[in-house]
Formats: sequence, C-alpha cells, structure tokens
Amino acid sequence: MEPLELEPSTGLQPVNDPRPQMDEPPPVRLVAVEDVRLPTPPDIEPQLDAFYVGLWQFERDAGEPGIVYRAENVRLRFDVVAERKPIERETLRPQGIEVLSLAAAELKLVEVERDYIRQRGLTPGQESLLLQDPAGNWIELFEVRRVG
Repeated sequence: MEPLELEPSTGLQPVNDPRPQMDEPPPVRLVAVEDVRLPTPPDIEPQLDAFYVGLWQFERDAGEPGIVYRAENVRLRFDVVAERKPIERETLRPQGIEVLSLAAAELKLVEVERDYIRQRGLTPGQESLLLQDPAGNWIELFEVRRVG
C-alpha cells in the first residue's frame, strides 16, 4: 500500500466572515412551549442568580424588566409576590429543566449541599432529580440525550 500524499496548496487564504457572530445558546432547556412564569418572594434575587445562572448555566436576560433567565428555547420569568404570606401556587407540578448530564448536576448539588430527591421513571433509564429553587418552586432536572 502506497502512502498518501497531500496535493500542493492553491495559495488561497480563508476570508473573514463580515457577518455578526451569534452567541451560543445556553446549554439548558426548559420543558415548555412558551415562556414560563413562576412566583418568587421579594429580596432573593442573588439566590436565584446563584441557582439558575451559577448551577444550571441559564443566562440572565438584562434586556427584560424584572427577573428573567434565558434557556436555549424559552425564558423563565419570575413574578415578585410582595405579600409576606405564603405564596399560593396553582399547581405543585415541577418545572422540567433539561441538562446535559444528570451525573454532573447531582455532583453540583452535592457540592453546594442542596437537598434533592433522585427519581426513577417507569421506563428503563428514565431518571430525574427533584428539588426546590430558592423561591420554593419545584424543579425537575432531566438528562437530555441528543441525537446527532
């Protein structure tokens, strides 16, 4: 078998693309078809930032009024409830968040000493982590397995 040889270069240099570069989307997705609204008590914005931006890599959307985080597909908006009584929620159904690695998510939760529940689904290999965010909203983390 003969070794492969490279053809001589044509001398062309790559051209810089003048179009503006788009930022990569955040590596998390919300399980939703439109923007999600969750309630929050006042004065816990730093804890929400540490939870959503620090742990799960959402992006804080500074162009929007209020507390808004951007995922790959939709936004997570928080409505500040000013009353000091317990927040009434319409449902106790957790908000689903798809992360790249459930094992890495679990490691992050252990490192920050945050309580969570590991759940196994009805189908083989279906696992999730259930926990509460700083505002008391239930969050369910799933591992996303992308084809491609």
